[in-house]
Parts: sequence; C-alpha cells; structure tokens
Amino acid sequence: MDEPLIRVERQAPVATIFLNRPKEQNTITIQMMDDLVHSLEALEVDEDTRCVVLTGNPTVFCSGADIHEMADADTVEMYLRNQFAQWDSIRRFRKPLIAAVSGYAIGGGCELALMCDLVVASETAVFAHPEVSLGIIPGAGGTQWLPRLVGKATAMEMIVAGRHLNAREALEKGVVNRVVPVESYLKEAQRLAQEIARRPPLAVMLAKEAILASFDNSMESGLAFERKCFHMLFSSKDKKEGMRAFLERRKPKFRGS
Repeated sequence: MDEPLIRVERQAPVATIFLNRPKEQNTITIQMMDDLVHSLEALEVDEDTRCVVLTGNPTVFCSGADIHEMADADTVEMYLRNQFAQWDSIRRFRKPLIAAVSGYAIGGGCELALMCDLVVASETAVFAHPEVSLGIIPGAGGTQWLPRLVGKATAMEMIVAGRHLNAREALEKGVVNRVVPVESYLKEAQRLAQEIARRPPLAVMLAKEAILASFDNSMESGLAFERKCFHMLFSSKDKKEGMRAFLERRKPKFRGS
C-alpha cells in the first residue's frame, strides 16, 4: 500500500503532523492539502489535543506546490479548483499550531510555515519564495505574510530577487522563534507545544484569535475585540481554577471549560 501523504502522531495533549512525501521533497498536492485539512479538523475537535506541531523531515520541511499539477492549467481551471480554500481552513485553525522546520521551506512551504503561530527552526532551515522564476507569484499569502514579518525591503528582495533566508537570518528578522541543532528541532517544538498545552485552552485560543485580529483591525477595533475576549473568559471554569490555584499556591488543573 502507498504511504499516507500526511501522518499524525498523538501524544496527548500534543499531536504532531508529518508531511510525508519525502521522495518528492514534500511538495504539496491537492490531495495532500485535503488530507492535511482533514487532519487538522479532527484535531480541532479532539478534546485531548491542545497544541499541534506541523513538520516535514530533517532534510526538507516542504518545497512548495507540486508543479506537475499546475504546469498545464489555465486561468479558469485554477479558479475552479478553489485550492486556496484549503489554506484558509488552515489559517482558521483555532488551536496553537507550531511549525518545526528543518531544511527547505520553499514557496508554498514557506507560506505554510509562516501561517503557523510559532516556528522552531533547525540550523539547516532555509526560507525562500522562488515563484517569480516560474512566471507566477506566491498565491497562499506570501506577499502578505512576509512584509508583516520582515518588512518591505526584505520581502521584496525575497520574492522579486530570489533571496534565501537562512535560519539565523530568519531568527534576526522575526520569522522564527528559535534556532536549534538539527538533532533537536522536533523535540524542541514538541517541548514548546507541551508548555502551551499546560495552559488553559480557552484562554490560549482566544489569545491567538486576538493576536491574529490585530493584523486586520485598527488599534481601536483591536482593543475592543481584546476586551470582549477578556470579559468572555470570566465565564470560564478555567479562569476560576487559575485564580484559585494562584491564591492557594498550587498548580492549576485546567479542563478547557
């Protein structure tokens, strides 16, 4: 039987999703994206999963879209595919999503990594957007994510002139959270996931939602949304447990309710 395109390992409260096309450098097919979205949808409703790590393998995270699926496509075909609806589903995933990146994160692979909430990179990680050399541009958010993270000048150079960012440059530019040796990048991402998973799930999800909303809202609208989330959490059992535990000087037991 063929190997699955997406492999999921669950060690509650953390799940790890592996992109699993190593012979094809983890290039993304339509079916692979469908499988990834379905995996995330299942994990989103799984009460035992509180944080998810997305990774490839030590050599390559993801080298972008499978060009075989696009080479002969025309405008109408690409429009009717509506393939970016899959990417929008990933962007709306409510639980924390951590990218563990080693080796190449190219084109769609770079977009997939930057769509995650945090990025742990190995020392071999490389981020790049070579789409212009194929006569196209990034289509899953690269022209929007990169300028927000690295600024106009670096984003322009990466997308228009083909500049690659190595792991240390990515760290300096705020693309990744930390850089570790290749032997430990996945364990470090899973350790970070465990740290997040120990925190109250509702507060974590609403914090993520409020932070992401800051990219689309004015300061005034963003503050209003933040305060709405703040007030909502006063109805949660986790809020009561967290404050009681603090006052009683004990470890809290969060239930996600």
